[in-house]
Amino acid sequence: MDEDGVGPGAGAASSTEPLRLTDVQLPWKFADRDPRLAPLDIFAEDFAFHLAMIRRQWGVGELTCLALAFAGMVLGAWDLGVGEFTGGGDYNRVGLSGFQNLSDLSLMLALLSIIAWTGVFVTLWTRYPIMRENLVYLWIAMMAVQMGAISSHSGSPDFPWESTGMDWVILLISNVVLFFLSIVVVHRAVIETRDIHVEERHSHPDPRVVQKAWRDHSLRAWSLSLGMWMIMVNLMSWSGSHAIAQRPPIEDYSELTVAMFVITGFLSAAFLMHVLWYPHFMLGGAGDRIQSVRAREVAGESTGPVAQVEQGKCPICSGSTPAVRHESGAIEVPCAQECTGSGKPGTSCPECESVLPIRIECPSCRSNTTIVSHFSRPEAW
Repeated sequence: MDEDGVGPGAGAASSTEPLRLTDVQLPWKFADRDPRLAPLDIFAEDFAFHLAMIRRQWGVGELTCLALAFAGMVLGAWDLGVGEFTGGGDYNRVGLSGFQNLSDLSLMLALLSIIAWTGVFVTLWTRYPIMRENLVYLWIAMMAVQMGAISSHSGSPDFPWESTGMDWVILLISNVVLFFLSIVVVHRAVIETRDIHVEERHSHPDPRVVQKAWRDHSLRAWSLSLGMWMIMVNLMSWSGSHAIAQRPPIEDYSELTVAMFVITGFLSAAFLMHVLWYPHFMLGGAGDRIQSVRAREVAGESTGPVAQVEQGKCPICSGSTPAVRHESGAIEVPCAQECTGSGKPGTSCPECESVLPIRIECPSCRSNTTIVSHFSRPEAW
C-alpha cells in the first residue's frame, strides 16, 4: 500500500507514514479474556484500519455525495408542509400523468430529489472508475428490491401483515436478484481480483512475506459492509413503500416510518460508497480490473503470472542491477568477491564460500539498497 494513513493503536506511526493492516495494533484484545474470541480481534483490526483509511482518504467529494444522498431522501420522502403524502395524492394517476398533476411545490421537490440522486450516481461513477461496472450491478439490484417492495405493498398495504403468498414471492424474487448481483457477481469479482493481485504482485520466496500480503489485503470488513448494504436496502425499500401504501384518505400517516426510510436510505448510500471505495483504494493504483476469473477467461485474459526471468531494477533510478529473479520466484545475486559464483542472497557462495550480499550497489547511481526492493512494484496497496 502506497497510500498514507494511520489507525487507532498504530503505535508510533505518524500521519505521514503509510499504514498497512498488519501495522494496526489494538490497545486491548478479546483473546486476552478468552482465546476463543480471537476471531473478533481480527475483525476489530480490520474495522480500525478501515476507519483510519476513511478518515484519511474521504474528502469533500465523499461528503458531498453523502449530503446529496441525504438531501435526495428528505426531498423525495417528506411532505415538508406540502401535504402531498399525508393526503394520499391521486393514486389513479401514475407515471408522467402523475407528475403533471402535482402541485408546483411538490413537483419542484420531486425534481430536486431526482437531481440529487443523479448527482450521487455521477459522483460514484467518476470517483471510482474501476468499480463502474459493479456500481451499475448494485444500482440495478437496489432498484429491483424497491420495485419488489412496492409490488408487495400494492396488494397488501400493511405488508407483511394481512399479506398473501404472492406478495412474498415477488419480494423473494427481487431479493434473489439482489443476492445474485451483489454476491455472485460483485463480491466474487472483487475477491477473485484480490486473489490474482496478491498472487501476481506479491509473490516472494519467503512465505511469511506472502502471508503478510494476504493479511494486508483482507476483505472481511468489506464483505460485512456489502452485507449491511443489502440489509439497509431491504429496510429502506420496505419503509418507503409502507409509508405511502395506504389508500387515501390516510388517517395514520407515520412520520416514524418516513424517518426510518430516510435513515436507512442514507446508511445504504454510505455503505454503497464504502463498498465501491475500498476495492478502488486497494487495487486502483495497480491498474487491476475488477473481474471474476470466469470473466477474464471469456475475455481471453490470462489469470496467472507470466513465467519469465526478471532483471532487478534500482528503486532509486530504475536502472538495471545484477540481481535476477527466476520463473520460480527465487532471487539470484552475484558474489561480491569478484568471483564467478552466484546464488540466493545471504547464503554461501558456491565458488568462494563467502556470504552473498543482501544489499547491492546500483551501477548507475551508486545507491546501496536491499535486493528485495529491486523487484517491488509501484501500486496502491
